[in-house]
Amino acid sequence: MSEKINGIIKPKRSFKEQVIENALIVVIILMVIYTAFSAKNFISFNNLKNILANVSVRFIIALGISGPLIIRGTDLSAGRIVGITSVVTAIFLQRSDAPGVMYPNIAGSPIIVALLAALAVGLLFGAINGLIISRLNVPPFIATLGTQIAIYGLNMMLSQNAPIGSLNQTFTRFGAQGVKIGGLQIPYLSFVAIVAGIVMYILYRYTVYGKQMYAIGGNEVAAEVSGVNTGKSKLMIYCLAGTLYAVAGFLLTAKTGSSAVTAGTGYELEAIAAATIGGVSTAGGVGRVPGILIGVLVFELLKTCLQFLGITPEMTNVFQGIVIVAAVSLDIRKTMRKK
Repeated sequence: MSEKINGIIKPKRSFKEQVIENALIVVIILMVIYTAFSAKNFISFNNLKNILANVSVRFIIALGISGPLIIRGTDLSAGRIVGITSVVTAIFLQRSDAPGVMYPNIAGSPIIVALLAALAVGLLFGAINGLIISRLNVPPFIATLGTQIAIYGLNMMLSQNAPIGSLNQTFTRFGAQGVKIGGLQIPYLSFVAIVAGIVMYILYRYTVYGKQMYAIGGNEVAAEVSGVNTGKSKLMIYCLAGTLYAVAGFLLTAKTGSSAVTAGTGYELEAIAAATIGGVSTAGGVGRVPGILIGVLVFELLKTCLQFLGITPEMTNVFQGIVIVAAVSLDIRKTMRKK
């Protein structure tokens, strides 16, 4: 049996193979159904609002990390860039009359100034990652591991290892409130995530940037021979990733109403797992924005289900680790099957 996809005849996958390749999604859907029947308040407007808010921030991070993954790279510094941009946002938006204000000279700045500062910091670290990888030819894993550690150290100094609260109330209301439709409140954060998703969808699907990104991920040597400036493209991809992490850091601060050096910890692994579940291949050249959204939603539902089922935070980490390994294993299986 065979099927024709984009003019190419490929062996038709059996139902069993399709279930195996999407095993994680199937298992998590079954877990959602089980949790819905066994846990109180799982099916509620308040829980749905929380899920939407969490998915919104993580979707933007996953969008950022999808570019490096599609070109066969990675970005282990994503969570730390989210963290430091969150702290920068909090420093600028801490109320000047708050007790123990951390940086009195810049506290009480306008929201737009805080946003621009966070974007500048995210762009800076994205550019550093891009330059190290594209100019110095350092493998992405090592390059972003190094910047991850360095950014964490910088963030410890910047935040003085202390939580930053008492933020601009208009800003925190933006993170906590949303548009009410009947009993459901759709967070404002979700609208920002929708706009980011639409922009990235257009960028990936209809622009030279997207075509060159997929070409590099498919075969970097062939892309270079065909005229793609791979170094410039990689730099742009990491710059865009850093900027998206900054948007996520800004929104994360609005959502939590405070920040600390631990903000964003582990988010890079969640984003990699979610993107991989959503079809972004670690082998490069494959990945779509709708799939990334599904992957983020599925991963967030997994965490929410475990929480409602009374699983301890320690065991939740164990389950998340297993899911990350399983997601990458299934992706490798798909890649091997195509070869």
